[in-house]
Amino acid sequence: MDFNLADIHEAIAGAVPDRECIVHDTRRLTWAQVDDRSRRLANLLRSRGLGNVRERAGLSGWESGQDHLALYLYNGPEYLEGMLGAFKARVAPFNVNYRYVEEELLYLMRDARPRGILYHAAFAPLLAKVLPQLEGIDVLLQVADGSGNALLPGALDYEQALASSSDERPPGPRSPDDLYVIYTGGTTGMPKGVLWRQADIFVTALGGRRGEGPEFSSLDEIVAHAKRGKVRTLPAPPFMHGAASWNAFTTFHAGGTVVIQRHVEHLDADDVWRTIERERVTSMLIVGDAFARPLVDQLRRGGYDTQSLRLVISGGAPLNTTLKRALHELLPKVTLLDAVGSSETGRQGQSFSANASEVATGTFKPVADNCVLSDDRGRILQAGDADVGWLAKAGRVPLGYLGDAAKTQRTFPEIDGLRYSLPGDRARVAADGAIELLGRDSVCINSGGEKIFAEEVEHALKCHAAVYDTVVVGRPSERWGQEVVALVQLRPDSEVSRASLLEECARHVARYKLPKAVIFLDHIVRSPSGKADYRWAASEALAHPDQA
Repeated sequence: MDFNLADIHEAIAGAVPDRECIVHDTRRLTWAQVDDRSRRLANLLRSRGLGNVRERAGLSGWESGQDHLALYLYNGPEYLEGMLGAFKARVAPFNVNYRYVEEELLYLMRDARPRGILYHAAFAPLLAKVLPQLEGIDVLLQVADGSGNALLPGALDYEQALASSSDERPPGPRSPDDLYVIYTGGTTGMPKGVLWRQADIFVTALGGRRGEGPEFSSLDEIVAHAKRGKVRTLPAPPFMHGAASWNAFTTFHAGGTVVIQRHVEHLDADDVWRTIERERVTSMLIVGDAFARPLVDQLRRGGYDTQSLRLVISGGAPLNTTLKRALHELLPKVTLLDAVGSSETGRQGQSFSANASEVATGTFKPVADNCVLSDDRGRILQAGDADVGWLAKAGRVPLGYLGDAAKTQRTFPEIDGLRYSLPGDRARVAADGAIELLGRDSVCINSGGEKIFAEEVEHALKCHAAVYDTVVVGRPSERWGQEVVALVQLRPDSEVSRASLLEECARHVARYKLPKAVIFLDHIVRSPSGKADYRWAASEALAHPDQA
């Protein structure tokens, strides 16, 4: 069976109308209220002519037949309502990185071609500079946020617009083929819009299976599962990052409650722990070390009741073993789930640990329909095969990249009659069948003929107690072709020599992988989701040619 996400949400809302659906600070919205508000948004969009233009049949994988709604928002109920309302109107919402400067924002908007923009008032000044350079914008919805910025010309106040819109179910059938669009982070290249069928992303990343078992076979079965749900989830990263929005919708599809911390402009570790304590959160999502490190540091200061918390998930970036051990020591009743995947694949592998003795980094059990293809893409690698290949997803994979036929065909090839997604992650299969993730091929460093994966060296450096954060990149070298360069941010009041860092690193990776240069910086730039910005790192490495 294939399902439409709007239909699923409405069915669950009908079964648990009075259960809390979204909690943010003092706002507590039930499932019935979120259903009502998202229907009102859907009817507003439809009243302005937005909706489905062409059915999926006959379109190429890189083409969209729906109008698009840009979500230019911090985390809040409006973000999730924006997604749901768009789905209910058969409009395709997409994520906008709120850290973008004018040039980046203009690129994204021109690439995605939205007909509507839902945005926080804080972003109105920058949006005002971009709008005159865009065509076809028919709906501007501004969310009040205390910034004091006036409505842009032609914009509607979000709450007033909802209040005046119909709460009836938008007429007409929906389709499992309706799009779920997610833009990649653009940390190694320009962002791309990944086009998923809602039916496929539901199974692959949004809780469309019975645990790790078979897919749900009926809407009644999904509703019955949701009625038993009691999970209260806090996705700490921005919803504009796939892992966070996927975590929120997985919670919805389990009939749970999505809890949002008070301070959403940046990571406030104290606020996160206070929210977990206040709202009795049972599950939290983070993104790798960039989130775990400040949360661990804050938790060590003490004074938090975390008894409700049972699961901490890291999605989008793996956790290093040092931080995993620290989390287990501080939260002895918590299970850690390290999940690997991408915008182009959904979940691909996972690693559970119930205590500090079980932790590992970079090794995952593959989930359904995932494998490692050989370097020539000619065969599936088997357990114990020493070759390095491509981490791949088969079956329910995206349709393509919006507007990019060539990249669609490269990333989603058909092999022996089966479509795969190969976004560029390199991996090998261990003797026990586990997947050893090596890193993204685009940031692989070729030094002296040896391939060195940046993430592997980063994990080794982070084992040093003085290292707060690090990013590793390659830069041109006359001797080596490329040389490994480590950008390092130390913990406050820490001092450490390059030799000490390399000594610790050599305990975890072969000596040929050690950085040829170490650049100490006051701050490592990451995306709001916590992912490394390798374009920034490469420019920094070139800007400090004399450091070694």
